Amino acid sequence: MKFAITGGTGFVGSKLTDKLTHEGHHVYILTRSPQKHNDTENVTHIGWLKDEFAPWEHLPSVDAIVNLAGESLASGRWTEERKQSIMNSRISATEGVIDLIERMDRKPEVLVNASAVGFYGKSNSKTFTEETEEPGNDFLANVVVEWEKRAAKAQHFGVRTVFVRFGLILGEEGALPKMIMPYKFMIGGNVGSGEQWMSWIHIDDVIELISYSVKKTSLEGPVNGTAPNPKRNTDFGKTLGNVLGRPHWIPAPSFALKTILGDMSTLLLDGQSVLPKKAVSQEYTFLYPELKPALQSILKR
Repeated sequence: MKFAITGGTGFVGSKLTDKLTHEGHHVYILTRSPQKHNDTENVTHIGWLKDEFAPWEHLPSVDAIVNLAGESLASGRWTEERKQSIMNSRISATEGVIDLIERMDRKPEVLVNASAVGFYGKSNSKTFTEETEEPGNDFLANVVVEWEKRAAKAQHFGVRTVFVRFGLILGEEGALPKMIMPYKFMIGGNVGSGEQWMSWIHIDDVIELISYSVKKTSLEGPVNGTAPNPKRNTDFGKTLGNVLGRPHWIPAPSFALKTILGDMSTLLLDGQSVLPKKAVSQEYTFLYPELKPALQSILKR
């Protein structure tokens, strides 16, 4: 098969590319800076999202597009300008994908669009599945709503569209190394109240679920990319401390995090319990359904 991937040089994108090329597929990575990357036998970099690039002139017919592009949520304090940048990065990338699909003579069979469990808003008491249609009313929920609204336009061209709403992705990169740091210094503990839910997923399941979404023709619409066993922050921290052989005992107070991080503190202090009902009903089998083995597998790599 032939795949086009946006965000293909990032943490998730690079691992997905490795899997696909290992299976013998060809991957076309859409990037703003194709000159910075070397092509290989099974990987071709194509410029896009800049006026000088016309990716539709260089991209052959592909079977699937995977849209992973978007500015990191955790790379800086959330000023109003930064919030707009977070929103715009997802909208511009997704609109770029839709524009590309519109120009294609042969449309791809499927678009898998990365999304987020932030769609559901914050709650310490509710459990959410794909059957929850009402979004939250905070910034992250609004970002996801606008993001998915753009991606859904692919359906107008007869393209099966899947929105994989990922939770906290656990891997060698991303949030986990930062979460580990306090425990290495023997100061790990609850973040805020410790009651907030953490809906997590192992990076290997992220890659497999994206691949499964491409192959499983009955999958469409929102799919929760979360392990079937979410944890409250205090239980997550205790499990992490246990795997590291470190104590879980010194809390990080909410007021201090809000002072330091501002609105971005919501990434640490708020959460939601999200279950992957659709993936399970469509017979996807999680490689890491439980947290402790998931953490052990990553920390031993």
